[in-house]
Amino acid sequence: MRLRHFNQKEFTCNCGCGTMDMDITFLQNLDNARELAGIPFKITSGRRCKDHNRNIGGVEDSDHLYGVASDIEVYGESGRNRYLIVSSLILAGFDRIGVYKEFIHAGMSSSNTDNSPDVMWLES
Repeated sequence: MRLRHFNQKEFTCNCGCGTMDMDITFLQNLDNARELAGIPFKITSGRRCKDHNRNIGGVEDSDHLYGVASDIEVYGESGRNRYLIVSSLILAGFDRIGVYKEFIHAGMSSSNTDNSPDVMWLES
């Protein structure tokens, strides 16, 4: 599959294990969100293996484990960029969004998890 704005290797597990299988619909929607936002998206965390997810304190049933989540760095004029990222994710069909100080979690509900759709959470 060819993406306009991303290389699939950007979504490889950060532990070095090589896990990188992402959901195709997720990748297409993220590529669309990037187009809508009109700013670059830097992926800081994509697919995670179970060991890496546990080691970094990820939740047990994380969307990252199923290839339906990525974290996008917030940089520059963070208020404006945060708005552009979140609004483009919603328009592109993402239904699980976490807003943190330094990144935005972009997730999609999946038949592989019991994670609720249509949720947004803020860093506490």
